[in-house]
Amino acid sequence: MDTIRDLAVTYAPTSLALGGLMIGLVFGLIVFSTNFCAMGSISDVMIFGDYRRFRAWLLAGAVAILGVQLLQFTGIVDVGLAMFVSPNVSWLANIIGGLLFGFGMVLSGGCVSRNLVRVGTGDLRSLFILMVVGLFAYMTIGGIFGPLRVEIQQLNLLAPSNFALSSQSAGSLTADFLGVSLQMGRWLSAGLIAGLVLIFCFKDANFRGSPLHMIAGFGIGGCIIAGWAVTGLSFDEFADQPQAPTSLTFVRATGDTMEYLRRFTANTIPSFAIATVFGALAGAVLGAVSTGRFHLATFVDNKDTLRNLFGAAIMGIGGVFALGCTIGQAITGVSTLALGSFITFAAIVSGAVIGIKSLEKIALAGANQDLPGHR
Repeated sequence: MDTIRDLAVTYAPTSLALGGLMIGLVFGLIVFSTNFCAMGSISDVMIFGDYRRFRAWLLAGAVAILGVQLLQFTGIVDVGLAMFVSPNVSWLANIIGGLLFGFGMVLSGGCVSRNLVRVGTGDLRSLFILMVVGLFAYMTIGGIFGPLRVEIQQLNLLAPSNFALSSQSAGSLTADFLGVSLQMGRWLSAGLIAGLVLIFCFKDANFRGSPLHMIAGFGIGGCIIAGWAVTGLSFDEFADQPQAPTSLTFVRATGDTMEYLRRFTANTIPSFAIATVFGALAGAVLGAVSTGRFHLATFVDNKDTLRNLFGAAIMGIGGVFALGCTIGQAITGVSTLALGSFITFAAIVSGAVIGIKSLEKIALAGANQDLPGHR
């Protein structure tokens, strides 16, 4: 392992780029082949009472939680360095950002990763959606919405240290409460959370009888683990600008990719995040072409265009406020057992529920207006 780490650190930019490209490729193929979609999973539950895609989403999180603890135990990655496990919990920003992102992904017909895969199938709508997401993400990071973001993220900060707790990680909280070692606290909390999720997933006969959904859960969870492994092994604390370990996340990565394309000659080797975007796109293209499902599509009408682009804008804003998306926070962030990630996950689901109900009301109102008595 030391030899692999030495090589990864020595050739860190290349290791991160190649690793991100391969992980993204597998991720794109899995999402395309299994129809994995966080927004679609919530819609399935609300409209059809079908929990299989939702369980696949949760399964991916449970697999990632257990895998990351194993990486931490073996010294491959130090999750404590990740941005998700920050000293303070910006709970208000997590809630606002999650609600905005969840609502936005409903208007845009899917989250950022889902739209990225759709681009690979020839969907030009998703290309515009990603461009708007990237633009508004950068506007929120350091642009016109930056000051507002900072203000909200600094409001009502919850500092675990104020309660004599060492971190916002569930592992640290468990260790502090039970008076056990940090390692034991991590395993206890990870085992409990992942165990409950696995029970919820596999108690359902319909889910157990659907190999496609299980492949999605295990496969995407595995991609998250692989991302942590690649970035963990390549981490060099003595570098001029150390890059903290992370895994798949697509909101800021979309903006970074647009910036990379604009400034390619300044740094020809893409970062891990940018490489995952290219990889996911390539995986979707490969899947679509090989199955004959590649075809061009565009917006239906003006209303469809405005709805999708507005959803993309608030996804970009919300994803930055919340520090992630349905993949970046709800799986990658959750795998670190960070309290803020669980808050964001709940907020994203709530925002999506509100969005779906809102669209249902709009559709019902439109249908009523078409009746003879409403003309």
